[in-house]
Amino acid sequence: MTGEEAIRALQLSDRPLVVCDVDDVVLQFLHPFRSFLQSRDYRLVARSFRLTGNIVREADGQALEESEVRQLIEAFFADQANWQTPADLALETLSGLSSHAEVVFLTAMPYRHFDQRRRLLDRHGFNQPLIATEEAKGPLVRLLRRNPDLPIAFVDDMVHNLSSVGSHVEDCMLVHLQPVSDIHVFAPATPAIATRAADWRDAEKIIRMHLAATSC
Repeated sequence: MTGEEAIRALQLSDRPLVVCDVDDVVLQFLHPFRSFLQSRDYRLVARSFRLTGNIVREADGQALEESEVRQLIEAFFADQANWQTPADLALETLSGLSSHAEVVFLTAMPYRHFDQRRRLLDRHGFNQPLIATEEAKGPLVRLLRRNPDLPIAFVDDMVHNLSSVGSHVEDCMLVHLQPVSDIHVFAPATPAIATRAADWRDAEKIIRMHLAATSC
């Protein structure tokens, strides 16, 4: 199923919209992925903000090729239920926001892993709608927004996703939320069009202020 097909199948109420990425935003990714690699005798080193070139074999320190990295990510997503756990304060925050807005998860992963991710989110109490796609997020968020008169916010850890949404939904509140790690030291800076949040408590304040201001 394409992202557009999934969005057209959604039944959303006529309320403000909050769209959230999942990996390292709602569910932890980096720390569980590191543990997953260690279980297979690999290690993630911090040399740049990418996985290819930074995953090495424990035996000889040799970096894996891109195709090998893709295979590991595929294996991780196939077994995500045994590794990933909620990000701190994500459940409490999104539950509270759901009282005032529609919350939709937009996860950057192949659709074939949709069922595993849906079950994992449900297990941890995240029952909001989920869209799994590898398509650019900007056009999808624009399509998700059924009523242009209502406020909208987008939360993601990746700058290119924030920029994509910002270029397609100009009045969207863009919230840059990412974990603290040695890898993220190399991450691109928060773009001028977005607001950096230290954690979910901070993100909630930013989103609520935006929803209140634009609803007046």
